[in-house]
Amino acid sequence: MDKSNKIIVGISVGDINGIGIEIILKTFEDKRMLDFCTPVLFASNKVISIHKKILKLNNSIQVLQNVDKITHEKINLVNVWKEDVKLEIGKLTENGGKYAFFSLKAAVEALKSNKVDILITAPINKENIQSTDFSFAGHTEYLENELQGKSLMILVAEKLRIGLITGHIPVSKVSETITPELIKSKVEIMYNSLKQDFNINKPKIAVLGLNPHCGDNGVIGSEDDKIIKPTIKEIQTTGKLVYGPYPADGFFGSKTYEQFDGVLAMYHDQGLAPFKALSFGNGVNFTAGLDKIRTSPDHGTGFDIAGKNKANHLSFQEALFSSLQLYKNRIEYQKLIKNALKS
Repeated sequence: MDKSNKIIVGISVGDINGIGIEIILKTFEDKRMLDFCTPVLFASNKVISIHKKILKLNNSIQVLQNVDKITHEKINLVNVWKEDVKLEIGKLTENGGKYAFFSLKAAVEALKSNKVDILITAPINKENIQSTDFSFAGHTEYLENELQGKSLMILVAEKLRIGLITGHIPVSKVSETITPELIKSKVEIMYNSLKQDFNINKPKIAVLGLNPHCGDNGVIGSEDDKIIKPTIKEIQTTGKLVYGPYPADGFFGSKTYEQFDGVLAMYHDQGLAPFKALSFGNGVNFTAGLDKIRTSPDHGTGFDIAGKNKANHLSFQEALFSSLQLYKNRIEYQKLIKNALKS
């Protein structure tokens, strides 16, 4: 294998007191992982070493001062900060969020400058990461601000793909946020992503209703009849295979989701609750719609088990494999488009 052609994976380590570093190190304990990619962690050698010692892990890591000096057959670590940092593993602290952002910022800068090909983010805590530099509801919103394009959070597990019309907003604001323009925008992002990132030529998309029973003809709310149904009909005139709205409970209870390539939920828990019930621990969070590939595991910082060698790394491993496949699919799609234009 030509090492110079391997996909370079930038990795932000998340909250330094959580399970992020553990699931990263456990993923790359299997040296065969280095056959598929070249990982580059953005953190501190001192912090990583403390976690390795506590967890009794023996990963061999190449420490770099900048990302230009990577070694393709090793785990690379860019020293983003050199000062000693007080670790309080398993606790929500100011330092945990502060250095999680330092890691994320450095990884995103490397992604933007094409020093790494794709990004995988370990979990952050949305409370302690807030600062004058990070005033976002989560990774998705931050990345949309830093990269090109409009984002759509898609949770992926095998053939189940659930995107969100609205993301990290209070439930009280969901109804007023849903507009025909927003629905059409999210459908367009999912449709294009299913084509270019998942190699699905004619995607079939389901849209969930907002209210219980899709409003029961206005008895339990009017948004489904006045906003969602007319918008879906308008989208259908473009030739896209978009259907709905479907009542969320029956849609998942009857496994109707198996008939579709993608599902769009109206709000966060409407989509993520059934997704995690069906595939927790094996799911991947993919930020579609941007000019770069980013994935993450489908769980949080796991403070309750941090430092105890109990964290399951399978979701992070899935995030890694998914990002590699998504990256290859997108490159292949762009080649096909380029060749079609030449013809």
